Amino acid sequence: MASEGILLGMGNPLLDISAVVDDSFLQKYDIKLNNAILAEDKHLPMYNEMASKYTVEYIAGGATQNSIKVAQWMLQIPGATSYMGCIGKDKFGEEMKKNSTKAGVNVHYYEDEAAPTGTCAVCVVGGERSLIANLSAANCYKSEHLKRPENWALVEKAKYFYIAGFFLTVSPESIMLVAEHAAANNKVKLVQ
Repeated sequence: MASEGILLGMGNPLLDISAVVDDSFLQKYDIKLNNAILAEDKHLPMYNEMASKYTVEYIAGGATQNSIKVAQWMLQIPGATSYMGCIGKDKFGEEMKKNSTKAGVNVHYYEDEAAPTGTCAVCVVGGERSLIANLSAANCYKSEHLKRPENWALVEKAKYFYIAGFFLTVSPESIMLVAEHAAANNKVKLVQ
């Protein structure tokens, strides 16, 4: 039987900023349709421009967070899922918190003072899309956040853990702490 806090995810949170854009926007930022790339310096202004120029939809995303949100929807038990990752202290971070909480996920983000929240521009033209991910703060998670009593309590409460492989490059120490706890307590851990 599912219960509160049964599943904990850890990963790279990205705020999807989705909008129908025009060809001139694609050309301005050298974006090809049906593509998924990491942002370069030339792409960095596009996120604020999208938010101010187009009607956007904000979606709390990133591979692990998406999976946790689906699990939360399937379980239909308030707070059945929890999630940790790193966001910035900015308007996109606030939007991420609002969006994830609305989905019923118990989020405990580490908030980086220097790096902006990771974003993913979802540029749609004629039903085709391109994704441009700016990882930024998503790459800044620290194991010290995991070790805080209020966050470690989520680890102790969870019976299952989901951590996507992307997080291996961000905080291997955090993954090892969770893995050691899971092994010592006969809990299931999935790193994909």
